[in-house]
Amino acid sequence: MSEFKSGFFTGDKECNGRVLVVDDEPDIRKVVRMTLQKAGYEILEAENGEKAIEAINTGENRLLLDVVICDIRMPKINGIEAIAYFRANYPRVPLIVLTGFPDAEMASSMLRQGVVDYLVKPVEGEKLRAAVARAMDQRELAHL
Repeated sequence: MSEFKSGFFTGDKECNGRVLVVDDEPDIRKVVRMTLQKAGYEILEAENGEKAIEAINTGENRLLLDVVICDIRMPKINGIEAIAYFRANYPRVPLIVLTGFPDAEMASSMLRQGVVDYLVKPVEGEKLRAAVARAMDQRELAHL
C-alpha cells in the first residue's frame, strides 16, 4: 500500500483521499463509509448516478476526488451510465464496481474498460480497503 496523500485536510488530520460512494442502498453506503473512514478516507455519498454526477461536478469536488465506488443497478442514471460518464469526463479517477448482482460477463467487460475492481456485496472490509488502496496506487501512477 502506498503512502499517497491527497494533499488536503479534513479537520485536524491528513486525509488518505476522497472517495465517492454511489449506491441506492443507504445501509450499504453507511457500511462502506464507516469502513473507509476508519482507514482515513473522506467519503462523499450519492444514492444514484444522477446524484453522483451532480456531486462530482459541484464546487471543488472535481479537483479533489480520488476514487469512485459505484453500484450497477440503481434508479435514474444506473451504474453503467454513471461509469461511462466518469470514464469520459474524469479518466484519471479510478473506478470500483460494488454490486449485489454478480455477473462474470459484466465483470470481465468492466475490468477490460479499466475498472480497478469488481466487488460483490456483501464485501469484506479488508477486501474493500485493499481495492481502494489499489485504486489510489493507480491514481498516483496516472499522475507520474
